[in-house]
Amino acid sequence: MRILGLALLLSAVLAAAPAPRIRRVSFSYEATIQTPPVGTRSLEVWVPVPHKDSWQEVSHLGYEAPAGAAVLSAPAIAPASRPDLSQYLGPDSLVPLDRQIQAWTLNVIRRAGARTDIERARAIFDHVVATMTYDKSGVGWERGAICYACTRRRGNCTDFHAMFIGFCRAEGTPARFAIGFPIPPEHGHGTIAGYHCWAEFYARGIGWVPVDASEAAIEPAHHAYYFGAHDENRFEFSRGRDLHLTPPQAGPALNYFIHPYAEADGRPYAGVATVFRYLGSSDGGLS
Repeated sequence: MRILGLALLLSAVLAAAPAPRIRRVSFSYEATIQTPPVGTRSLEVWVPVPHKDSWQEVSHLGYEAPAGAAVLSAPAIAPASRPDLSQYLGPDSLVPLDRQIQAWTLNVIRRAGARTDIERARAIFDHVVATMTYDKSGVGWERGAICYACTRRRGNCTDFHAMFIGFCRAEGTPARFAIGFPIPPEHGHGTIAGYHCWAEFYARGIGWVPVDASEAAIEPAHHAYYFGAHDENRFEFSRGRDLHLTPPQAGPALNYFIHPYAEADGRPYAGVATVFRYLGSSDGGLS
């Protein structure tokens, strides 16, 4: 399956954020389905599709696939002055909001003397960046489990943002998970090793504010930049966790959705290989 799109990333969310930058990117998402076991009666595969929203445009979306394939859902996610925020205040299966999480959160807020939505989110962001290390060694990382992040203090972007989102929700600030792909800053073409994820929180009077705690930890010189801004070298594919697909999968909810998900006779099937490529890019306005 091949997906081509133009990614538009805006960063002017807070007054201190830098001016928006635009990058146009062609992207190829290829999934190869291995032959299922003999006797398999049905094989279904779900592939994420990038969407248009306030921060990115998607055009020339197309696919090449065997008979029976179709794009069933590629909605534009429109901005709203007051969206339904209830779904961004509750727990996820790997991000519970128990008494311990609430106690840790209140301690962070109190120590910072934070009062406003922005101040509380900034206190949580600074705490996550200061106390976690970007480290993909060993096992346990990548699942985005807040208990792992809070006790082991290391992991990748999913772990960083599990802590950020959980702490925000624990003190009453809506927060959500987003995942997509990083695009190397160099122009040209090449393969992309894997995904990248980030978070957004909702501030009254402002709306959704993007943050990237893991990038802030990796690039300390840009710590302030990644609170309220994203660079143009990424684009989003899906949002949320504990996901039920369209049409619904027979298996359990997905932790997040960036790789293809397959089922053989209603059971999860791991025989899917992927290659992600960026096929060229340029700066400038969309046409």
